Parts: sequence; C-alpha cells; structure tokens
Amino acid sequence: MMLAETSLSIWGWGSLVIVLFLIKFGPFIIFYIFCFFGGGFVVTFFFGKTSSEKYLDQCEHSFLPPTSFGITKCIDEMKQESKSIKIDRRLTGAYIIDEPLQQVIQFSLRDYVQYWYYTLSDDDSFLVEIRKTLQNALIKFSTRSKEIDWLPYFATRLVDDFGTHLRIFRKAQQRITEKDEKMKAEDLVDTFFEVEVEMEKEVCRDLVCTSPKDEEGFLRDLCEVLLYLLLPPGDFQNKIMRYFVREIIARGIILPLINQLSDPDYINQYVIWMIRDSVCSYEAFMNIIKLSDNVGELEAVRDKAMEELQYLRSLDTAGDDINNIKNQINSLLFVKKVCDSRIVRLQTGKEIDTVKLAVKCGKLCTVPLDNILVHNIALQFFMDYMQQVGGQAHLFFWMTVEGYRVTAQQQLAVLSSPKKDGRHQTTQTKDLLRTAAVGVYDQYLSEKASPRVNIDEALVAKLAEKLNHEDPTPEIFDEVQRKVYDLMLRDERFYPSFKQHVLYVRMLAELDMLKDPSFRGSDDGEGESFNGSPTGSINLSLDDLSNVSSEEFVQLRACISDTGVCNDHGKTYALYAITVRRRTPNGEEVWKTYRRYSDFHDFHMRITEQFENLASILKLPGKKTFNNMDREFLEKRKKDLNTYLQLLLTPETMKASPGLAHCVYDFLENKAYSKGKGDFARKMDTFVNPLRNSMRNVSNAVKSLPDSLTEGMTKMSDNMGKISERLGQDIKQSFFKESPLMQKTYVDPEHSRVGAQLEDVVDDTIPLRIMLLLMDEVFDLKERNQWLRRNIKNLLQQLIRAMHGDTLNKKIVDHVDWMTSPEQVADAVKRFRDAFWPNGILAEAVPRRDKAIRMRTRIAGKTKLLGIMPDELKHILGAETTRKGILRVFEMFQHTQLNKRMVYVFLEGFLETLFPMYKFRELFNKLHSHSKQMQRYKHRPQSTQAPSLQKR
Repeated sequence: MMLAETSLSIWGWGSLVIVLFLIKFGPFIIFYIFCFFGGGFVVTFFFGKTSSEKYLDQCEHSFLPPTSFGITKCIDEMKQESKSIKIDRRLTGAYIIDEPLQQVIQFSLRDYVQYWYYTLSDDDSFLVEIRKTLQNALIKFSTRSKEIDWLPYFATRLVDDFGTHLRIFRKAQQRITEKDEKMKAEDLVDTFFEVEVEMEKEVCRDLVCTSPKDEEGFLRDLCEVLLYLLLPPGDFQNKIMRYFVREIIARGIILPLINQLSDPDYINQYVIWMIRDSVCSYEAFMNIIKLSDNVGELEAVRDKAMEELQYLRSLDTAGDDINNIKNQINSLLFVKKVCDSRIVRLQTGKEIDTVKLAVKCGKLCTVPLDNILVHNIALQFFMDYMQQVGGQAHLFFWMTVEGYRVTAQQQLAVLSSPKKDGRHQTTQTKDLLRTAAVGVYDQYLSEKASPRVNIDEALVAKLAEKLNHEDPTPEIFDEVQRKVYDLMLRDERFYPSFKQHVLYVRMLAELDMLKDPSFRGSDDGEGESFNGSPTGSINLSLDDLSNVSSEEFVQLRACISDTGVCNDHGKTYALYAITVRRRTPNGEEVWKTYRRYSDFHDFHMRITEQFENLASILKLPGKKTFNNMDREFLEKRKKDLNTYLQLLLTPETMKASPGLAHCVYDFLENKAYSKGKGDFARKMDTFVNPLRNSMRNVSNAVKSLPDSLTEGMTKMSDNMGKISERLGQDIKQSFFKESPLMQKTYVDPEHSRVGAQLEDVVDDTIPLRIMLLLMDEVFDLKERNQWLRRNIKNLLQQLIRAMHGDTLNKKIVDHVDWMTSPEQVADAVKRFRDAFWPNGILAEAVPRRDKAIRMRTRIAGKTKLLGIMPDELKHILGAETTRKGILRVFEMFQHTQLNKRMVYVFLEGFLETLFPMYKFRELFNKLHSHSKQMQRYKHRPQSTQAPSLQKR
C-alpha cells in the first residue's frame, strides 16, 4: 500500500513540473534544446574529419611511394574520346572470298558477343582483339590450304570414306536381318557402330554422334587444337580470348552447320532440289509405295490422297471438266487402296514373298536360252543353277568355245591384212590357235578332263581327228558346241527345270520382267488402240499402201488434230486423232486414224530397231506420272507428237531409210494398230539392244586405237599360248568366287575399309577406281557372282579406254581445280552466310516440319532417285539390284546419328589432308577413346573380334 502511494506521488510531482515548465518557457523550448545538441554534434564531426585528413596526408607523404605517372596518363587517355580503329580486311588474297568472310565474322561477333558485352562495357578493344584473332586463324588456314593438293582427297579419300560408311550400313542391315528381327532405328544405330568398331578397329564415333554433351566436348577440344595450330603463341596463351573464339567457332558455327547437314529431312529436300528437272515415272512411284516398309510414309500418302479426294468431290463442275475430275478421283482411290493394303500387311506381319508367289503361280515370261547365254545378268543366274545341278561343265565349255571363236576370228582378221614376213606370222598364228584348241579339248572333252562334258563319243573322236590333221579354224568346235547347246536346251535337268526354279524368278526380277499386274501400263494404258471410222474417212487396205514407193510418199502429210480421254473397263488413257492427207493423181485423200501413246512408243521401237540411224534423229516425248490427263499436258504432248510426225515425214528422213515408208503407212492406216512387239519382246529389246549397241560402240572405239599391226600381233602372240587356260580357269575361278586378282596380302573384305581392295584394279586410273568403289558398295557386287563383277569391271575399263582415259582423268583433275577455285569457295561462303544470316539477320531456328510432310518428302525423294536411274545401268546390273542399291543409299541418309558420323569422318579426312605433318589420326583416336563400343570391343576375346579371319 505504501509502494503504490509512493509511485503515484512521483508521477504526480513529475507531471506538475513539466506543466509549469511549459507554461513558463513556452512549447518551442523543445525545438531549441534539439538544435543546441545537434549543432554541437555537427561541429564535433567536421572538426574530427579535418583533423583526420591532415593526419592521413602526413602519413602518406611520410611512408608510401609516390603515385606512378603511367596510371595518371592511362586514366587521362581513357577519359578522351575513342579513336577509330582500322583493321586489315585481307584474309585469303582473293577479294571475292574476303568480303563474304568478313561479313560472317562481323555477324558472328554481333550476334554472339556484342549483344551481351555492351551491357558490361563500351570499350571496343576487346571486340577488336577477338576479330584480329579470328582473322589471324583464317589467314593461316587459307595459306595452308593453298599448299595442299586436294585431288587425292576428293578422288580417293572422300570416295573411300563414303564407300566404307555405306559398307558399314549394309553390314548392319544384314546383321539385323540374320537375327530375324524387325529393324528398328535404335537397333540399327547400335548395330552400325558395332560394325564400325569391327571395321575401323581403332576408333568408334558412337558417343560423338549420339550424345549432344560429348559432341560439344569433342568440338571444343578440336577447335582448341586448331587454334593452337593457327594462332600466334601470344594469342593462344590468352585464355579468355581463346575460350571466346573457341565457343564462337564450335557452338556458333560448326555445330549448327553439322546439325543441318545431318538432318534427314534437309538431305531429302536437297536431293529433290538437285534432280528437280527429272520427271517422276508412274512405275517408280507405285514401286516405292508397294516396297515401302514404313507405315508413316504410307499413312502420309494415304492422308494426302484422302484430302485431295475431299477437295475434288466438293467441286461443282460440268462438261469436259467432270471427266477429268472423275479420272483424278479414280487414280486417288487406287493410290489409297494400295496404301491401305500395304499398311495392313505391315501391321499384321503378313508379308508376301513375291518370288515364292510367282513360282507357285507359274505364269512367268519365257526367256529363250539364246538370250540367257548372251546377257550378263541372266547368264549369272543360269550359272548358279547349273552349278547346283552339276551341269556347269556344259555351260563352261559353251562359253569357252565362244571366247575361242571370237579370239580366233580377230587373229585371222589381222593376218588377212597386208604385212611383212607373212609366212612366219601365219605359221606362228596357226600354231597358237592349234595350241588353244587342243587346250579346250583337253580341259572339257578328253578322258582326263574333270569335270568332263558327256556327249556323243563319235563327235568327240571326229573333233580329235580334226585337231590332229587339219588347220584350226574359228568354227572347229561348232558341231560339238551345237550338241552341248541342244543338251542344255532339251535335257530336263537343265533349261526346262531352270524355268521352274526360284533362280529363274529372281532373274526375271533383275530383268524387270516380274511385276505385279497393277504396275503394268503406261500413262495412257496398255490395251489395244481404239479406232473408229468417222464419216467421210477413206478405208485403205495395207496392200494398197504397201505398193506406194518412197518417192510417192513425200505427198503424204499427217498431224494430230484432236485429243481426248477414254475410259475402257476402268483404264483411262489418252487418244490422239491423226488426220492423214495423201495426194494422188485422182486428187487428195483424207482419213483419220486414232492412236494411243503406247502405239507411238511401240512404233518408235520398231523403226529405230530396223533403221538404226533414226535413233539419233527421232526423239519420242517422254512419259509423265501425275496429271497426265489434264488438258494442258495433253496439248503439250500433242504438240510434241506433231513435231515427231513432221520430222518423220520429211523427204530427207524417208529417202535416208529405204523401207521406212511401208512402216509409216502401216502405222497411219485407218485400222486397229497391231503392236509388232508383245510385252515380253519389248522388254527383251529393252535390255538386249542397249547392251549390244554399247558393246558395238566400245568395239569400234577400241579398233580405232593407234596400235600398229605389228604391236597387235606381238600382244596376241603373248596371250594366245595361254588362251584356253585363261578362258577356262577365269570362268571357274570367277564362278566359285576365287578372284584371280586377289592380292597377295589377305585383306578380309568384310572387316576392312573399302580402300583396302583397290589392288584388284588392273587399270589404275582415277575414273575406274571411283566407279568400281561406288558400284561395289552401292549395288553390293562383291556379294554376287564374281563372273558378273569381272564383266562389269572389264566393261568399265573398255569404256574408259574408249573415252580416252587420260582425257577423262584430266577432266576430273580440272573439276577438282574448279571446285577449289576462288569463285567456288566464295560461292560456298556466300551460301553459308545467306543460310545463317539471311538479309544480314540471324536466322531463327527453323521449326521442325510436320511428320506427314517429312514422310511425303521421303516418298518423293525415293521416286526421284529411281526415276533418274538410266536404263543402261539396269541392263548391266539388273533392275532389282539397281533398285535395292538406290534405296539402300537413300535409307542410309534417314538416320541423323549415321549422317553425323559421315560428316565427322569427312571432317577428319579434311583435317588430316590439311595438316599431314601432325598426327591427327592419333588425336582423333584419343578423342574417341571413351566410346563404349570401343571398350566392349577391346574386352572381347581375340578370336571373336574378326570371325571371318578364321576362314583363311
């Protein structure tokens, strides 16, 4: 109680004092008190500050060294305005290259450095140093590239790298197929790099091609090595500068470029652009759809067909347009049906083996034995069959006799010309021919022959009598050869059974004579021509027309007056109305006849076969796959066919080819045109005639070579003594895949680079090496009958010699020089600049195109590639082999990881060629040493690393 009273008294007296104080002095007394104490604090602060500065100034002059004059000067210079910096813009010594290169450098610095550097500093000296560093590297790079001979790289190394890449891809496909597994992209990539390490043995690029992180690390390391080689030591030791330049080159230039070059869609578009002038064929398009094993491709084509169908059905048309629309709708419905059928087969796994199906059906074209024996591809399959049934001796004998006959005829033709010391040469030649003939007899017909040709002993004895008592002639084996031919033709073991064998079906496929019925037909159908007899037309018999001489024929004129579209039993084709006029003593006769494009094509084949000079004069308009019934195309074809007819009917053409008039009258007569060749005969002509013509041209070219008769006689004398042995042994060795050109040092072709097999090239010329390497790997010729491969190689050798190989080599050298010329280099730099900086602005990331568009692009690319393949190549290699080879190459480019591998291989070869004095090969092996495939390969047992070596 006392404490509470005391506390209350204190607060009371305190409050009273404050109230009295405010009443006495007023309320402003508080402000005065605050100013008093604040002013004292400020005076004390400034006094202490002044005293401290004086003391610190005394300490500085007493203990610290004087300030450097250079620092003051540097500060003064930095305060001054920056002067303009001049940079030497010369890089390569060629202005057309330097200008776009400078722009690339400028754009790179602007878009990769300046945009963030100017937020830190306005000083340009750092940017100038980076620019100088890049220019120094380019100058040294340019100087080094001028000292290199690029011909070996482009003519040998580049081809070897591409061929090896294709070989690895082919082996990977085969390995997956052998496992009876459905090919997946992931499995194919893994198997590809597994085969790569088995073939390269020291390097595998799987990490660089499949891991973005490892790829960036690889490019950083590679750029740092290049900067070490190209930059002055002072610039390279500047780490900050080096890292900046390295990142700009690696991530700003090289990596985007490699990503673009490795994109399958970009490659497909580029392929289409490269062959944009070629016309897609109906047959190629349908082949691609029916052979496609990618459901995405088929669905994309089907969806596009359905979209077009909806659009066409929505059109409101009448008259002639309605017929065109109906034709287009029918075509699209057919494409949709084919796609749906193929998709169902792929999804259900019910694939159809066309070879087995054809064998079961039994409805196959019959290829005469005469044609088989003179065609390389057909003969290859007949050889395989004869070996299986034990009749190879008969076929080898027939071929050896053919070789003997040709050689003997050539030798005797040489002897028939005027010559010196004719008696000596005649005697020597006859002795050589007798030796060759006896060799053939001993090898195939004598009792010691193995295997022996079993024929009538009386014929064999008669032949032996001729060899002993008569001079040898080219026809000495004819009777026995005819007997062997009849035996192969009629014996049920040989040709009759061959026609029922699966090898015969495969032969037809290679000859492009085994097709699905839906493939048949041209752009205007394959049936008989429609012919009418309009009012006023005059009917003439063939007998009346055939009596007209070529002199009277000049009075005949013909032109296509109209075109139309007909639909017969679901087949749509174009019909051309030809108005024919002929002047006679009684006046002018006029009639119309109706022909289809297939009639023109058949007629053209007949007359060019009968009159060879017309092949170089008359050119029949080509076919077209799409929109081949629209009015614009029909009018263009009408114009082209009219030009064809006018050129055919000129007096000069008719007089130059006696007998042509009757063929033309037959074609223009007002009656149903009877095709002179059936489907089979036309196909036989297609693959026999070009080969025959090409061989005739090669023969003529070889005969024109400036070898004297003495030189020719010497060469023939050196070879004739061993002719029989070479003819027989070469055929046998080739047939059993024992190449007589095998190098002494064994190189396993399945586990080595393509360049390791260059020793089997007899004529060591650039063109032959390139052709053989590419043809071997693209068309897989090494896996086939070596007899065919030998013939292809010999044909290429003859073609190169006939075309004067030295001149062709010079053209290749000139082409390489042109590719590395300043103009072409400048053009490449400009294309790079415009691709990454269109109109001087950094290109935005291109959005990935829709999957359906990419799939349709693949279909278009494959169709284009098949369309540009020349028929001559199919005649030499076979249609099926050609088709598979082209599609294999196209499929190889549809995998980004594999494309990256090829780009990096090209880059490595380029750097090894550019810096041969440095050990780039060892460097690349170290950079790729972390490969998982490589580590697994090293840990394998030695006996399993190269299985095929055990076959030696």
